Amino acid sequence: MNQEVTEFIEALEPWQSELSEILREVVYQAIPDALERMQYKKPHFLKNGKYAAVISPSKAAVSFTIFHTSELNLPAELFDGPPERKTMKLRNGDMINRTQLAEWISQASGSL
Repeated sequence: MNQEVTEFIEALEPWQSELSEILREVVYQAIPDALERMQYKKPHFLKNGKYAAVISPSKAAVSFTIFHTSELNLPAELFDGPPERKTMKLRNGDMINRTQLAEWISQASGSL
């Protein structure tokens, strides 16, 4: 794990930090050999040098984007964005279905 990403997550509001750490764990569950790095002031996760996911905190939410989603049928009530990348916005108190999210990340990054 990247120390810069760890420090970024630890500096967030407690609820944002908790959600971001869960998302980070889910990415590693789906892509055990993911490379993480800070880019554009956000934690990015790569597989074979290509973007797989990004965590993007804001004041009211933690956005989580999955790349390479054109072939996936993601629920519109959870995700928005163009076909090639989908974003979900998580707010304070939201729950994450870790197993399902890991499956979507694994499917999206499967061809990378």
